[in-house]
Amino acid sequence: MLSDPSRADHRGPAKRPMPIEKRLADEARFIRSWFENPLRAGAVSPSGRSLARMMARYVDPHGTGPIIELGPGTGAITEALLARGVAPNRLYLIEFDPNFCKHLQRRFPGVHVVEGDAYRFKELLAGVLSQPASSVVSSLPLLVKPERQRLSLLADAFDCMAPGAAFIQFTYGLVSPIPREKSFGPTFHADRSPPVWLNLPPARVWIYRARASHEQGVRLTRPNPAQEFFDRLRQGTEKIQIDLKREIDGARARLAPKQRTAQKNKRADSLARRADRSKSPRP
Repeated sequence: MLSDPSRADHRGPAKRPMPIEKRLADEARFIRSWFENPLRAGAVSPSGRSLARMMARYVDPHGTGPIIELGPGTGAITEALLARGVAPNRLYLIEFDPNFCKHLQRRFPGVHVVEGDAYRFKELLAGVLSQPASSVVSSLPLLVKPERQRLSLLADAFDCMAPGAAFIQFTYGLVSPIPREKSFGPTFHADRSPPVWLNLPPARVWIYRARASHEQGVRLTRPNPAQEFFDRLRQGTEKIQIDLKREIDGARARLAPKQRTAQKNKRADSLARRADRSKSPRP
């Protein structure tokens, strides 16, 4: 951890490792966060130093634009960005967990910590950034979100960044966490880092950059006939299910008064038979 933010402009990696007690404290915070909300936390431990350095490698430390970090957690990647030479005042950390926010403010004086949903970072930073971001660094668990939400997040990042800037995302999966070859969403180039075997579990970093068509305001990729067919098929199936549910609900609503009337008539007949039996003379 950088105890003196003024020293964050050196170019080499931090030579002084984080004390073991601080690493254990970060692990404990992450595990507690995971137990409280596993889908939002995504992982049960912070990113390892090897993975954090790999992500920081794709950030230009000498730029002037802001750098947006999504889901910084306890600050493992924030530390790597500062160690690479990024000035603290360029960092905007979007974190949902209020306890993590307090921890980040104490640990990294000079950075901007914004509490809120990182998937709405464009709204949270509206009117805050004075110039386009030079990169967006994400530790969000994208694979737990629908494809459209992932692509929407990437589109928001491209809208906030300078042309050619990178959206940097790590994943434990084998394929790109941002779906490619879709008939909807932004158009982009995707590159990937070598595997980070020293991380637990092993991970990989993906780097996404907008294509020229997106920079000119064209949001949709070229049509993919197969994908469009399956999308229409899914939408048709959902529509059939909705229409069928409506028909069933309507039939139930129409039958309900008749059923109540039949039940009332049945009870009335039963009471009438009992009354007749009570009035009939006993042998």
